[in-house]
Amino acid sequence: MSKKNISQEKIIQAFMASAFDKSAGASSLADVADILEIKKASLYNHFESRDAMYTATLSYCAKEIEAVGFTQEKTLEGIKGGKTAPSAVFKKLITRYTELFENEPLFQIYVFVHSEQYFNLDAFKIVEGENNRICDAIKDILTAFAAAKKIAKKTDKELKDIAAQLSAIIIQHRDYYIAARKEIVRQNPDSKAGGLFALPTDEAALSRTLKLVDAVLKSL
Repeated sequence: MSKKNISQEKIIQAFMASAFDKSAGASSLADVADILEIKKASLYNHFESRDAMYTATLSYCAKEIEAVGFTQEKTLEGIKGGKTAPSAVFKKLITRYTELFENEPLFQIYVFVHSEQYFNLDAFKIVEGENNRICDAIKDILTAFAAAKKIAKKTDKELKDIAAQLSAIIIQHRDYYIAARKEIVRQNPDSKAGGLFALPTDEAALSRTLKLVDAVLKSL
């Protein structure tokens, strides 16, 4: 094998690629080495064990997911300016968030963490943390819309309850969306983002999410 420039990040990405196909539990150091086209022993220059690699992978995933917010800096500014309607804002944010997670690197990261949450507490906390951040962001959006008189005035508890309802819709639908997409890509690798037959955004699935969210918004 030719000498390769291998980093911890490349090893982590190879581990997630193997886990994507056969699960993290079934992925060995030999599998990772094969993907990278290096000798298994070379991995020990970067990680002392498979467990260390696994732990580093979760840390990497946590950092990448935390860097992605449901809202953008200009979102609340636009709402406060009274220039945007609730349905338009949520359509833009949900579409953006869906597109981020259906593409790399977040696609494999999402699949890895959400698969591992059933076996590892740290993975569960990553999922829980992101879900809470989505809910908190939605509450901030609703609070801004109430202040701008785009929705009826609500108590803090009412805003929290509505945010929990909207976030549940968004999270549940994204989970199913990614799970379905993952299986298609697993069986047909060329359909992944950047592949020869890369899957487009499933507009029908996205539309179903948007309609449910819009129904809640119209009731406010």
